[in-house]
Amino acid sequence: MSLEYLSSADDPRVSDYTSLTDTSLRRRREPVEGMYIAESSKVLRRAVDAGHRPRSFFLAEKWLPDLQDILDRFPEVPAFVGTADILEEITGFHLHRGALAAMERPAPLDLAALLSTARRVAVLEDIVDHTNIGAIFRSAAALQVDAVLVTPRCADPLYRRAIRVSMGTVFQVPWVRLTDWPGQLTQLRDAGFVTAALALREDSLTLDELSARRDERLALILGTEGDGLSGSTLAGVDLAVRIPMSGGVDSLNVAAASAVAFWECRP
Repeated sequence: MSLEYLSSADDPRVSDYTSLTDTSLRRRREPVEGMYIAESSKVLRRAVDAGHRPRSFFLAEKWLPDLQDILDRFPEVPAFVGTADILEEITGFHLHRGALAAMERPAPLDLAALLSTARRVAVLEDIVDHTNIGAIFRSAAALQVDAVLVTPRCADPLYRRAIRVSMGTVFQVPWVRLTDWPGQLTQLRDAGFVTAALALREDSLTLDELSARRDERLALILGTEGDGLSGSTLAGVDLAVRIPMSGGVDSLNVAAASAVAFWECRP
């Protein structure tokens, strides 16, 4: 092991972990710097098991025994150890879930290759709440969704809250950030996918009507929390679908809606 004991919160070696509660700052920093933060020993283990490589560990001494086997696997990777006060001063919050690790982001996947083997795909358009992102990935992993595509303005699936809510399934479900949306609807269609937007329209199929079609390849498209899907997306999809509601409720939270749709449309 390469243990490095911290004596000050100003240590420049732990800059990866500074101001973790500043969401806007971390959203800018992490993708540009090619890293993300894995929070908790469980999440860290899932990241390593998925083949992701740590660039450093960050923990209180009491967590060393729990992480011993992982530290032994990466003896060349520094493990920064500090008191609870120093760690909290650096990160901005009290570490109570175990170790953190700064992880190298994996190389982006190739969209065409991913679509060539998928039967069920979820497309997330401009969803900005990391809790919703994490919950959608967890449902995707559980309900036979082969890939998740996120639009250019969608929140980062590798932001630590999204990872935590997903229970690490963001490492399990392949995902790609799109570069031209809704232009890449054409690429989905060319790959054989029926594109179905979850939207309240007069011509929407009910979810059970969509399921009864038994489409071989299906892309379910979910919109942002406030405004739903854009007009240009709705104009470009093959069909719209709605989840029938009762009790005077017009719609579900996007994460809940995704779980219902994934279950009903599983291959």
